[in-house]
Amino acid sequence: MAVRERLLDPTGFDAKAADTTLAPRPGSLRGLTIGLLDNTKPNAAVLLRQVADRLRERHGAGEARLYAKSYFGTPMTEDILKRIADECDVAVTAVGDCGSCSAATVADGIMFERAGIPAVAIVSDSFLVSGRAMAQVQGFAGYEFVAVHHPVASLDEARLRERVDDVLPDIQRILGIES
Repeated sequence: MAVRERLLDPTGFDAKAADTTLAPRPGSLRGLTIGLLDNTKPNAAVLLRQVADRLRERHGAGEARLYAKSYFGTPMTEDILKRIADECDVAVTAVGDCGSCSAATVADGIMFERAGIPAVAIVSDSFLVSGRAMAQVQGFAGYEFVAVHHPVASLDEARLRERVDDVLPDIQRILGIES
């Protein structure tokens, strides 16, 4: 007799997580705390800090707090999500520059939104397909994220700054703030 085995969803989510409602947008970042979720890929933290610097310079955002995932290829843990939700007003997660980490970065952005935290997920343009596939799997096919020009890992800080400046209008738009 054949034994039925239980299949697990490799994304770590269940069917109940099909909410496609974005968290309320703040309208302004003045004084708000920005949570930066580093997936530990090379240059992710540098890119995130530069995003936070630009948001502070242009929009008066408050403190930026950096958090790191334990592994880039899976979504963040519930503990990290809770900590960021408790300590921050908005979140930016990066960087998806390979297939699995792009999918996980988009999953992180969706997790933030479902927890009520306005968020931007940043992937490289070479892995848009992976990010879109994860959004589809999560039941959030229309989830919008930012695509920075590939590569990211091999760039110096000046080139990363150029990448951030290129996508800053999209980051601002997704967060619901005026440029």
